[in-house]
Amino acid sequence: MKVDSLRQQTKLCAVCQRPFQWRKKWQQCWQQVRYCSERCRRQRHLVAATKESSHRDPHR
Repeated sequence: MKVDSLRQQTKLCAVCQRPFQWRKKWQQCWQQVRYCSERCRRQRHLVAATKESSHRDPHR
């Protein structure tokens, strides 16, 4: 893919659900990028725990 077309791409952060755009530092690994920031990457386990607990039956 051309760099110009990559710059126009956006993704949603897996933690905060905010859109973020391609950055030059992600040029080699854009396909694997899931988080908009280091802070969100560090908090990924908190989101997973929240999602897991929300799927449990509250009446048990």
